[in-house]
Amino acid sequence: MSLPVENSIVLIRHGETEWSRSGQHTGTTDLPLLPEGEACARRAGDLLQEMNFVAAYSSPMLRARHTAELAGLTDVRIAPELREWDYGGYEGLTTPQIRELTGDPTWEIFKDGTVPGKTPGESVWDVAARVSHVLAEVTPMLDEGNVALVAHGHSLRILTSVFLQMSPRFGMRLLLAPGAVSMLGFHHGQPAIQVWNRQTYAD
Repeated sequence: MSLPVENSIVLIRHGETEWSRSGQHTGTTDLPLLPEGEACARRAGDLLQEMNFVAAYSSPMLRARHTAELAGLTDVRIAPELREWDYGGYEGLTTPQIRELTGDPTWEIFKDGTVPGKTPGESVWDVAARVSHVLAEVTPMLDEGNVALVAHGHSLRILTSVFLQMSPRFGMRLLLAPGAVSMLGFHHGQPAIQVWNRQTYAD
């Protein structure tokens, strides 16, 4: 079953990887899709079949680029601004591990941020600033059709918050599964969520 045809920003989170399955923070680590993630990306493409795309963008990470390919998107432009949050010293760790490490049982990435590690890490505001550049480029294209953005769980949740003119930390409230498809657009001139976290399942 395809999604409704709208003049929308269509968000596709990459399919499942080993670390998305285990809940490890995957920022700069360039992991491939699992076979299940590849199948999920193809099923996400089934939802897009009847949609006209005037442009498609992908994060440079392998897991996103492969998802875009398997979903059937063509002429995909690489947008470095769509890469995942740089988790710094928390790269590869799960939330329970970070809570144990910090001694804070309520630690949460959107609330407490990162610490430097092999990479400097980013704040939620850093991620919001770079994804804003993508929104500024693609939003005017909606007059002509749909635009696809293939990226990551946190970067897409922050991008959605920015589009909705909310604090980037609002992304904490927006759950987004691997391989899920969402749609952003306008209602009475105001930015709105049209479809959120639409998932596909194997028969």
